[in-house]
Amino acid sequence: MPHQLPHPPKRPARNLILALGVLTLGAAAAAPTAWTAANTAQAKGLAIAKEADRRDTGWGDWKAEVEMVLKNAQGQTSQRKMKMRSLEFTADGDKTIIVFAWPKDIDGTALLTITHKTGDDDQWLFLPALKRIKRISSSNKSGSFVGSEFAYEDLSSQEVEKYKYKFLREEPCGSLTCFVTERIPVSENSGYTRQVVWTDKTEYRVHKIVFYDRKSSKFKTLTFSGYKQYLGKFWRADKLTMVNHQSGKSTVLAWRNYQFRTGLQDRDFNRNSLKRAR
Repeated sequence: MPHQLPHPPKRPARNLILALGVLTLGAAAAAPTAWTAANTAQAKGLAIAKEADRRDTGWGDWKAEVEMVLKNAQGQTSQRKMKMRSLEFTADGDKTIIVFAWPKDIDGTALLTITHKTGDDDQWLFLPALKRIKRISSSNKSGSFVGSEFAYEDLSSQEVEKYKYKFLREEPCGSLTCFVTERIPVSENSGYTRQVVWTDKTEYRVHKIVFYDRKSSKFKTLTFSGYKQYLGKFWRADKLTMVNHQSGKSTVLAWRNYQFRTGLQDRDFNRNSLKRAR
Protein backbone atom coordinates (compact mmCIF):
# COMPACT_ATOMS: atom_id res chain seq x y z
CA MET A 1 0.00 0.00 0.00
CA PRO A 2 1.34 3.52 -0.69
CA HIS A 3 2.60 5.43 2.29
CA GLN A 4 0.15 7.89 3.78
CA LEU A 5 0.94 11.55 3.49
CA PRO A 6 2.58 12.90 6.64
CA HIS A 7 0.61 15.44 8.63
CA PRO A 8 1.26 18.99 7.36
CA PRO A 9 3.35 21.17 9.66
CA LYS A 10 1.52 23.20 12.23
CA ARG A 11 1.03 26.83 11.25
CA PRO A 12 3.80 28.88 12.96
CA ALA A 13 2.86 31.57 15.48
CA ARG A 14 1.56 34.76 13.89
CA ASN A 15 4.45 36.86 15.17
CA LEU A 16 6.92 34.40 13.65
CA ILE A 17 5.21 34.68 10.27
CA LEU A 18 5.47 38.46 10.48
CA ALA A 19 9.15 38.23 11.37
CA LEU A 20 10.15 35.83 8.61
CA GLY A 21 7.80 37.18 5.98
CA VAL A 22 7.56 35.65 2.52
CA LEU A 23 10.44 33.17 2.99
CA THR A 24 8.58 31.29 5.70
CA LEU A 25 5.37 31.22 3.71
CA GLY A 26 7.20 29.97 0.62
CA ALA A 27 8.89 27.12 2.51
CA ALA A 28 5.66 26.06 4.19
CA ALA A 29 3.87 25.98 0.84
CA ALA A 30 6.62 23.97 -0.86
CA ALA A 31 6.70 21.10 1.66
CA PRO A 32 3.32 19.50 0.81
CA THR A 33 4.28 19.52 -2.90
CA ALA A 34 7.38 17.44 -2.14
CA TRP A 35 5.42 14.98 -0.02
CA THR A 36 2.79 14.59 -2.73
CA ALA A 37 5.47 13.86 -5.35
CA ALA A 38 7.06 11.17 -3.17
CA ASN A 39 3.70 9.60 -2.47
CA THR A 40 2.80 9.68 -6.16
CA ALA A 41 6.03 7.85 -7.06
CA GLN A 42 5.20 5.11 -4.55
CA ALA A 43 1.61 4.85 -5.73
CA LYS A 44 2.64 4.68 -9.39
CA GLY A 45 5.25 2.01 -8.66
CA LEU A 46 2.65 -0.07 -6.84
CA ALA A 47 0.11 0.46 -9.63
CA ILE A 48 2.58 -0.85 -12.24
CA ALA A 49 3.26 -3.97 -10.17
CA LYS A 50 -0.47 -4.58 -9.69
CA GLU A 51 -1.21 -4.21 -13.39
CA ALA A 52 1.57 -6.65 -14.32
CA ASP A 53 0.14 -9.10 -11.78
CA ARG A 54 -3.42 -8.62 -13.07
CA ARG A 55 -2.37 -9.40 -16.62
CA ASP A 56 -0.71 -12.64 -15.50
CA THR A 57 -3.63 -13.95 -13.45
CA GLY A 58 -5.80 -16.87 -14.51
CA TRP A 59 -3.35 -19.35 -16.07
CA GLY A 60 -4.27 -22.08 -13.56
CA ASP A 61 -1.23 -24.34 -13.84
CA TRP A 62 1.70 -24.98 -16.16
CA LYS A 63 4.51 -27.42 -16.89
CA ALA A 64 7.78 -26.79 -18.71
CA GLU A 65 11.21 -28.27 -19.38
CA VAL A 66 14.27 -26.21 -18.46
CA GLU A 67 17.94 -26.43 -19.34
CA MET A 68 20.32 -24.76 -16.89
CA VAL A 69 23.75 -23.67 -18.11
CA LEU A 70 26.26 -22.53 -15.48
CA LYS A 71 29.36 -20.56 -16.49
CA ASN A 72 32.26 -19.80 -14.17
CA ALA A 73 34.54 -16.77 -14.27
CA GLN A 74 36.95 -18.61 -16.61
CA GLY A 75 34.17 -19.31 -19.14
CA GLN A 76 33.85 -23.03 -18.42
CA THR A 77 30.28 -24.34 -18.56
CA SER A 78 28.24 -27.18 -17.13
CA GLN A 79 24.67 -28.19 -17.90
CA ARG A 80 21.68 -29.50 -16.00
CA LYS A 81 18.20 -30.42 -17.11
CA MET A 82 15.07 -30.16 -15.04
CA LYS A 83 11.30 -30.05 -15.17
CA MET A 84 9.13 -27.43 -13.55
CA ARG A 85 5.47 -27.25 -12.74
CA SER A 86 3.45 -24.59 -10.99
CA LEU A 87 -0.04 -24.18 -9.55
CA GLU A 88 -1.69 -20.79 -9.27
CA PHE A 89 -3.29 -19.56 -6.05
CA THR A 90 -5.00 -16.19 -6.01
CA ALA A 91 -5.72 -16.19 -2.27
CA ASP A 92 -2.02 -16.75 -1.48
CA GLY A 93 1.23 -17.26 -3.40
CA ASP A 94 1.74 -19.90 -6.07
CA LYS A 95 3.26 -23.37 -5.57
CA THR A 96 6.15 -24.69 -7.67
CA ILE A 97 8.16 -27.89 -7.94
CA ILE A 98 11.51 -28.14 -9.72
CA VAL A 99 12.80 -31.67 -10.44
CA PHE A 100 16.26 -32.39 -11.85
CA ALA A 101 16.43 -35.07 -14.56
CA TRP A 102 20.11 -34.82 -15.62
CA PRO A 103 22.99 -35.37 -14.93
CA LYS A 104 22.62 -38.70 -13.18
CA ASP A 105 24.20 -37.65 -9.90
CA ILE A 106 21.40 -35.16 -9.21
CA ASP A 107 18.55 -37.01 -10.94
CA GLY A 108 15.44 -36.82 -8.76
CA THR A 109 16.64 -33.89 -6.67
CA ALA A 110 13.56 -31.73 -6.19
CA LEU A 111 12.67 -28.36 -4.69
CA LEU A 112 9.16 -27.49 -3.50
CA THR A 113 8.35 -23.79 -3.04
CA ILE A 114 5.12 -22.62 -1.43
CA THR A 115 5.01 -18.86 -1.77
CA HIS A 116 3.08 -16.63 0.60
CA LYS A 117 1.91 -13.11 -0.06
CA THR A 118 2.90 -12.12 3.46
CA GLY A 119 5.50 -13.77 5.65
CA ASP A 120 8.36 -16.01 4.61
CA ASP A 121 7.88 -18.69 1.96
CA ASP A 122 8.12 -22.41 2.66
CA GLN A 123 10.74 -24.40 0.76
CA TRP A 124 11.86 -28.03 0.97
CA LEU A 125 14.68 -29.77 -0.92
CA PHE A 126 14.54 -33.54 -1.54
CA LEU A 127 17.95 -35.26 -1.79
CA PRO A 128 17.38 -38.76 -3.26
CA ALA A 129 20.90 -40.00 -2.46
CA LEU A 130 20.20 -39.40 1.22
CA LYS A 131 16.46 -40.15 0.93
CA ARG A 132 15.99 -37.00 2.95
CA ILE A 133 13.79 -33.90 2.73
CA LYS A 134 15.58 -30.79 3.96
CA ARG A 135 13.72 -27.63 4.90
CA ILE A 136 15.32 -24.42 3.62
CA SER A 137 15.27 -22.03 6.56
CA SER A 138 14.23 -18.42 6.08
CA SER A 139 17.73 -17.26 6.96
CA ASN A 140 19.15 -19.31 4.06
CA LYS A 141 16.81 -18.05 1.31
CA SER A 142 19.62 -15.88 -0.06
CA GLY A 143 21.82 -18.96 -0.58
CA SER A 144 22.71 -20.31 -4.01
CA PHE A 145 20.32 -22.84 -5.54
CA VAL A 146 22.42 -25.93 -6.49
CA GLY A 147 25.48 -23.79 -7.22
CA SER A 148 23.72 -21.47 -9.66
CA GLU A 149 23.51 -17.68 -9.59
CA PHE A 150 19.84 -17.95 -8.67
CA ALA A 151 19.09 -17.76 -4.96
CA TYR A 152 16.31 -19.78 -3.36
CA GLU A 153 14.26 -16.60 -2.97
CA ASP A 154 14.51 -15.94 -6.73
CA LEU A 155 12.51 -19.13 -7.33
CA SER A 156 9.43 -17.97 -5.43
CA SER A 157 6.53 -16.37 -7.27
CA GLN A 158 6.97 -12.61 -7.17
CA GLU A 159 3.86 -11.62 -5.25
CA VAL A 160 3.00 -7.90 -5.17
CA GLU A 161 2.81 -7.85 -1.37
CA LYS A 162 6.43 -8.94 -1.00
CA TYR A 163 7.80 -5.49 -1.87
CA LYS A 164 7.48 -1.76 -1.37
CA TYR A 165 7.56 0.14 -4.66
CA LYS A 166 8.70 3.42 -6.15
CA PHE A 167 8.43 4.66 -9.73
CA LEU A 168 11.76 6.05 -10.96
CA ARG A 169 11.42 6.98 -14.63
CA GLU A 170 10.58 5.84 -18.16
CA GLU A 171 13.26 4.95 -20.71
CA PRO A 172 13.77 2.94 -23.91
CA CYS A 173 14.37 -0.80 -23.54
CA GLY A 174 15.22 -2.16 -26.96
CA SER A 175 12.44 -1.22 -29.38
CA LEU A 176 10.02 -0.64 -26.50
CA THR A 177 9.63 1.87 -23.68
CA CYS A 178 9.89 0.62 -20.11
CA PHE A 179 8.77 1.77 -16.72
CA VAL A 180 11.75 1.70 -14.37
CA THR A 181 10.73 1.02 -10.79
CA GLU A 182 12.43 0.26 -7.52
CA ARG A 183 11.15 -2.44 -5.22
CA ILE A 184 12.36 -3.11 -1.71
CA PRO A 185 11.80 -6.57 -0.18
CA VAL A 186 9.59 -6.57 2.90
CA SER A 187 11.24 -9.67 4.38
CA GLU A 188 14.20 -9.09 6.65
CA ASN A 189 15.61 -12.42 5.44
CA SER A 190 16.01 -11.27 1.85
CA GLY A 191 19.53 -11.20 0.46
CA TYR A 192 18.70 -7.95 -1.35
CA THR A 193 18.29 -4.41 -0.07
CA ARG A 194 16.55 -3.33 -3.27
CA GLN A 195 15.86 -4.28 -6.88
CA VAL A 196 15.45 -2.07 -9.94
CA VAL A 197 12.96 -3.45 -12.48
CA TRP A 198 12.35 -2.63 -16.16
CA THR A 199 8.74 -3.39 -17.24
CA ASP A 200 7.54 -2.61 -20.76
CA LYS A 201 4.58 -0.24 -21.14
CA THR A 202 2.99 -2.35 -23.89
CA GLU A 203 2.38 -5.71 -22.19
CA TYR A 204 3.77 -5.15 -18.67
CA ARG A 205 6.45 -7.81 -19.13
CA VAL A 206 9.61 -7.66 -17.02
CA HIS A 207 12.74 -7.30 -19.19
CA LYS A 208 15.45 -6.74 -16.61
CA ILE A 209 16.03 -6.74 -12.86
CA VAL A 210 19.16 -5.38 -11.16
CA PHE A 211 19.71 -6.74 -7.64
CA TYR A 212 21.63 -4.96 -4.86
CA ASP A 213 23.11 -6.97 -2.00
CA ARG A 214 22.90 -6.33 1.73
CA LYS A 215 25.71 -3.79 1.47
CA SER A 216 23.67 -1.97 -1.21
CA SER A 217 26.28 -2.86 -3.85
CA LYS A 218 25.28 -3.90 -7.36
CA PHE A 219 25.14 -7.68 -7.16
CA LYS A 220 23.37 -9.39 -10.07
CA THR A 221 21.41 -8.62 -13.23
CA LEU A 222 18.63 -10.83 -14.54
CA THR A 223 17.51 -10.36 -18.16
CA PHE A 224 14.46 -11.89 -19.87
CA SER A 225 14.40 -12.61 -23.61
CA GLY A 226 12.44 -14.48 -26.28
CA TYR A 227 8.97 -13.73 -24.97
CA LYS A 228 6.11 -15.83 -26.39
CA GLN A 229 2.40 -15.59 -25.69
CA TYR A 230 0.33 -18.58 -24.55
CA LEU A 231 -3.44 -19.03 -24.43
CA GLY A 232 -3.70 -15.70 -26.22
CA LYS A 233 -2.85 -13.82 -23.01
CA PHE A 234 0.07 -15.02 -20.90
CA TRP A 235 3.64 -14.08 -21.78
CA ARG A 236 6.64 -16.26 -20.92
CA ALA A 237 10.32 -15.65 -21.69
CA ASP A 238 12.26 -18.44 -23.39
CA LYS A 239 15.51 -17.46 -21.68
CA LEU A 240 16.49 -16.00 -18.32
CA THR A 241 20.11 -14.94 -17.86
CA MET A 242 21.46 -14.13 -14.39
CA VAL A 243 24.90 -12.47 -14.29
CA ASN A 244 26.80 -12.08 -11.02
CA HIS A 245 28.82 -8.86 -11.28
CA GLN A 246 30.88 -9.64 -8.18
CA SER A 247 32.02 -13.18 -9.06
CA GLY A 248 31.95 -13.06 -12.86
CA LYS A 249 29.73 -16.16 -12.96
CA SER A 250 26.43 -16.54 -14.79
CA THR A 251 23.50 -18.92 -15.11
CA VAL A 252 21.13 -19.27 -18.06
CA LEU A 253 17.71 -20.93 -17.85
CA ALA A 254 16.33 -21.94 -21.27
CA TRP A 255 12.63 -22.89 -21.28
CA ARG A 256 10.72 -25.09 -23.71
CA ASN A 257 7.53 -27.15 -24.08
CA TYR A 258 5.25 -24.99 -21.98
CA GLN A 259 1.91 -26.64 -21.24
CA PHE A 260 -0.92 -24.83 -19.50
CA ARG A 261 -3.98 -26.06 -17.62
CA THR A 262 -2.79 -29.65 -17.41
CA GLY A 263 -4.94 -30.63 -14.41
CA LEU A 264 -2.38 -30.24 -11.62
CA GLN A 265 -3.91 -30.15 -8.15
CA ASP A 266 -2.94 -29.07 -4.67
CA ARG A 267 -2.01 -32.63 -3.67
CA ASP A 268 0.76 -32.52 -6.30
CA PHE A 269 2.55 -29.83 -4.28
CA ASN A 270 3.38 -31.13 -0.81
CA ARG A 271 6.35 -32.72 0.92
CA ASN A 272 5.25 -36.26 0.07
CA SER A 273 4.99 -35.40 -3.61
CA LEU A 274 8.70 -34.47 -3.65
CA LYS A 275 9.76 -38.13 -3.30
CA ARG A 276 7.72 -39.25 -6.29
CA ALA A 277 8.23 -36.16 -8.43
CA ARG A 278 9.55 -36.93 -11.92
